Amino acid sequence: MSNTDSQSRRSFLATGAGVAAAMLARPAAAGGNPANQPPNVPEWTKSLGEGVAVRPYGKPSKFEKDVVRRDVEWLTASRESSVSFTPLHELEGIITPNGLCFERHHGGIAEIDPADHRLMIHGLVERPLILTLEELKRYPRVNRIHFMECAANSGMEWRGAQLNGCQFTHGMIHCVQYTGVSLRTLLEEAGVKTNGKWLLVEGADAAAMDRSLPIEKALDDCIIAYKMNGEALYPEQGYPMRLVVPGWQGNLWVKWLRRIKVGDQPWHTREETSKYTDLMPNGKARRFTWSMDAKSVITSPSPQAPIKHGKGFTIVSGLAWSGNGKVKRVDVSLDGGRNWWPARLDGPVLDKALTRFYYEFDWNGEPLLLQSRVQDETGYVQPSKAELRKIRGVNSIYHNNGIQTWHVQANGEVENVEVA
Repeated sequence: MSNTDSQSRRSFLATGAGVAAAMLARPAAAGGNPANQPPNVPEWTKSLGEGVAVRPYGKPSKFEKDVVRRDVEWLTASRESSVSFTPLHELEGIITPNGLCFERHHGGIAEIDPADHRLMIHGLVERPLILTLEELKRYPRVNRIHFMECAANSGMEWRGAQLNGCQFTHGMIHCVQYTGVSLRTLLEEAGVKTNGKWLLVEGADAAAMDRSLPIEKALDDCIIAYKMNGEALYPEQGYPMRLVVPGWQGNLWVKWLRRIKVGDQPWHTREETSKYTDLMPNGKARRFTWSMDAKSVITSPSPQAPIKHGKGFTIVSGLAWSGNGKVKRVDVSLDGGRNWWPARLDGPVLDKALTRFYYEFDWNGEPLLLQSRVQDETGYVQPSKAELRKIRGVNSIYHNNGIQTWHVQANGEVENVEVA
């Protein structure tokens, strides 16, 4: 550790030790009902609350009613083919609650009776399979924690700062624990023929969503999942079963999975030709850009999570991830990228999963240009938006993993900006 790092550490510890004293010395915060605040006994202590099983399925406190998914009405022509966004600025840790996982639908939510649903595996296989949900559950189970990110996450930012909030700039992502069956197990059961090189995976929604998937990825780490965070998939997340394709763009994670066809070449479906390809400056398009490159964002402070406490000890919290493996390190800048400081990774650092990072410092009340930059275990370093545009131009929608900048003003308010 350098002398500068040691001094910063000592300064941080001294600042942190004074936080409690400063809080005790300050005037009582405005708001609320003084009759319920110390030294008074609050009203909820004076009477019994509801008993057990009054709420058969638990819900968040009514005081957390604003922590919800949100959409942008003008973003798409209809709600049935649209997206909602995870409130990243309200969350901590790495696991996304099931009810807050962002949605992306192409034909609305399919409400499926599992008794009538079947998974078919056919094509270039020796033994075609038709499986019910209960039969799928009889195969050996796996549990994996992975992020799932839409390829269009941050897509509105290609031409400049657009949406004011990390929920909207980066909220097309979630991270949960999936339980299900290794796709490799099912393909081995079916007996893929030697010329079987690609899969067509298809959903049972009104869009009959389908994509081509190379056999190598299918045999590597893909899962047919029927539970997330320990409970059954929610309908908007593909109940009763969905495909999990770790590290690859969310469009491949077909929901309401009903069919897997093995073939000898890709199918070139609508969702991998006219859509989910990357238009380059020369008019040509990159296709089959599956992997989601390393990316990070500071979730607080951010436009929806301004600094309210004023000067003093301040915690920067954020998320980092990579479709190519584990996060190795995250750096934070307070001045728009001129100087970088190592962030602290906290909690589990897993393969192809969100990683939580923190940076603590003593804010003097001056404006800040907050940025984060991640490096993954392959050595890949998250680029600036200018570096991306130099190669990719501004005609794309997908795979924008450029460094995000938040401008923190002297009053603690935050806005989405870009720096040269």
